[in-house]
Amino acid sequence: MQDSPDAVQPHVRFAGVSKSYDGGALAVRDLQLDIARGEFVTLLGPSGSGKTTSLMMLAGFENPTAGQIFVDGNRIDETPPHRRGIGVVFQNYALFPHMTVAGNLAFPLEVRGIARSDREARIKRLIELVRLGGLEDRYPAQLSGGQQQRVAVARALVFNPGLVLMDEPLGALDKQLRENLQDEIKQIHRTVGVTVVYVTHDQSEALTMSDRIALFRNGRLEQVGDPKTMYDLPATSFAARFLGETNVLKATVVEAGDTLKVRSAATGAMLAATRANVEGRVGEEVLLCIRPEHLKLVWGGAEAPDALSATVREAVFHGDHIRLHLDAGGGVELRTRVRPDRLNAISIGGSVMVALDPRHCRAFRPDDDPT
Repeated sequence: MQDSPDAVQPHVRFAGVSKSYDGGALAVRDLQLDIARGEFVTLLGPSGSGKTTSLMMLAGFENPTAGQIFVDGNRIDETPPHRRGIGVVFQNYALFPHMTVAGNLAFPLEVRGIARSDREARIKRLIELVRLGGLEDRYPAQLSGGQQQRVAVARALVFNPGLVLMDEPLGALDKQLRENLQDEIKQIHRTVGVTVVYVTHDQSEALTMSDRIALFRNGRLEQVGDPKTMYDLPATSFAARFLGETNVLKATVVEAGDTLKVRSAATGAMLAATRANVEGRVGEEVLLCIRPEHLKLVWGGAEAPDALSATVREAVFHGDHIRLHLDAGGGVELRTRVRPDRLNAISIGGSVMVALDPRHCRAFRPDDDPT
């Protein structure tokens, strides 16, 4: 499901890469992925999906069981980690506690034999880039978590690598700080122009930061694409459910075509849906996936096609919107959002009609697990 490779040589290429830790089960299966120079690509997926193992093989901390890894057309999977010239940022920062901020930044330059004058110039530039001016002489224990992570990012960049790997770098930080550092890392990426391969299990982080997302499932690539495509046009029901919130309904096809007519298994309601990865034949069982923002309440008793009757179970205030929890019967629970000024028109336990936009209601195979 990978995008068509560019005619230009990719900066990073995984060519049929697999990894087994026990000689049997595969943590990564036949990974084919090209990453262009200067791209910010996020490896996304649940725990155990293979994303971190893929990053560690690129870094050189794990060896592939099969396949090859290339950087700038040169095979590197047999090259020791310290000779790959790749910057790495870890979740736990991995700073030297006995060294100051400046000392931590100087270390990668010293081991590479960089002259002192050049070292000082690079350190000054990176200190300014990550906004740590005045903290050069502090030790890691004297810094906040966000400041330590900035030092870790600066250290990964200080020797001018063309490729930087980040393994859940913001996972240990609180929500507000994490969001602030997301913006800062993206700004650094734009300023420096380095290729970034970023691992996270946080869907919103992937959508916010990435040029492209590579979604992993059970060691395989499920889908690769830019954030908007991944969110609006998921290739499988797993992609729809994992990347962003979605409502899921079981249904049966009653009329074939690119736009399907389906009957809800739980309620018997007739609905329309866009065919995603299903055959679209009459009698086929499908899963309908639709984002909360594409469910619309029908106000004032108006009639609407492709609508379900539901009961309001909960209304949760989120500032700029109200999140409604709805019971459509037959075990079907739905989530939608309305403007705050509509709150007075909604009563807990009251009945509402909910219209499903068929352009955004996508029909998937019930079981698209590739294993």
